[in-house]
Amino acid sequence: MFKSFIEYVKGAYYELVNNVVWPSWDEVYKLTIVVAVFSAIFSIFIGIVDYIFRTILQSYYKFIKS
Repeated sequence: MFKSFIEYVKGAYYELVNNVVWPSWDEVYKLTIVVAVFSAIFSIFIGIVDYIFRTILQSYYKFIKS
């Protein structure tokens, strides 16, 4: 069992070193910026939707209560 695990690790290492095409640092940097900007925009959008729903629900509960 231990021998098969060693063979698996060797095979995985071989694949990572010889068969994987790694992106350049410039590409990694650009894609990281894209992900960060998209995450910020998505966060703002979710915050706005949350604020709208909260306002609607508060108005609804005030209407029901009175």
